[in-house]
Amino acid sequence: MNAIASWFTDPMQFQFFRHALGAVLIMGLLCGALGTFVVLRGWSFFGDALTHAVFPGVVVAQIVGGSFFAGGLVAGLLTSLAIGVVARSRRVTADTAIGVLFVGAFSLGVFLLSRTVSYRQDLSAFLFGQVLGVSTADLVVSTIMGTLVIGITLAIFKELKLAAFDPVSAAAMGYPVFALDLLLLGLLTVTIVVALKTVGNILVLAMIVTPAATARLYAERLSSMMLFAAALGAIEGVLGLFLAAHLDVPPGSTIVLLATAVFLAGLGLSPRGGLPAYLRQRRASAAERPDA
Repeated sequence: MNAIASWFTDPMQFQFFRHALGAVLIMGLLCGALGTFVVLRGWSFFGDALTHAVFPGVVVAQIVGGSFFAGGLVAGLLTSLAIGVVARSRRVTADTAIGVLFVGAFSLGVFLLSRTVSYRQDLSAFLFGQVLGVSTADLVVSTIMGTLVIGITLAIFKELKLAAFDPVSAAAMGYPVFALDLLLLGLLTVTIVVALKTVGNILVLAMIVTPAATARLYAERLSSMMLFAAALGAIEGVLGLFLAAHLDVPPGSTIVLLATAVFLAGLGLSPRGGLPAYLRQRRASAAERPDA
């Protein structure tokens, strides 16, 4: 018992680890909750676009000495708006607009970063995260932004749900469907910016999609799926951080690998499509045979 307790308490002696723990908790909760909409709406490509879109803003913020969060947020919101506007054209499909704009935004970020002296070190931190470098100020800003995202999502949950899954009815009832979609993209952008320091630009999409995909295997209602996905994201983030500390491996990739393993295990054990469902189907088939 003492060994188990020390496994958790030993890393907590360090302030940088406590800051990292707070960061992964916030990241897991936000990614799980907002990832529910991404998974159910088939927005994985859109989420990937936004993770790349915030990159040039973060780079510019570093070059000019500005706020990491503000730079990424502005770049992500501008790209979200641009994608939404371009996608309304009859001659340009949504996936085409996303493909053009997110590659262009990411390339701009790499170009700008290449002009700095510490190009390789900075690129690695941006792409794969630097959760052990989270400062007190970073944690405060993440908490404020995370609280804002969760608060707005809960306040207009009914409207977001209706606009997401029955936009025709929502428009007929007078809801501004396009504005609600843009707001959801804005909330997703904030979530991505909060998660960047934790898992980095490359891995953040996995934490948005994977916990929500796991929750979908078991939850029937949207509200239940959001709660389950948020809890999964937080637990996977915390356990992944502790594992990384004890194994001396990168935290971001460890968290994502743990989330992937949980998804695969959940898929195998899912009563609606995993091993239990397969065994039930086998038993039913055997019972229907004439010689059974």
